[in-house]
Amino acid sequence: MSIFYLLIGVSLFAALIFLGIFIWAVKSGQMEDDYSHSVRILFDDDEIQNNEDKVE
Repeated sequence: MSIFYLLIGVSLFAALIFLGIFIWAVKSGQMEDDYSHSVRILFDDDEIQNNEDKVE
């Protein structure tokens, strides 16, 4: 029965670590740009490079 107390303690400790990492990521701006990554796959890399060459 005492192993359950140990497992509960370890799981709560791990959950607090992950919660801290998540809060740090949100505060440091990791979650700000949620649009460009979702549409990046729709564009061809060669097409983007060709457009950049024409602009210069």
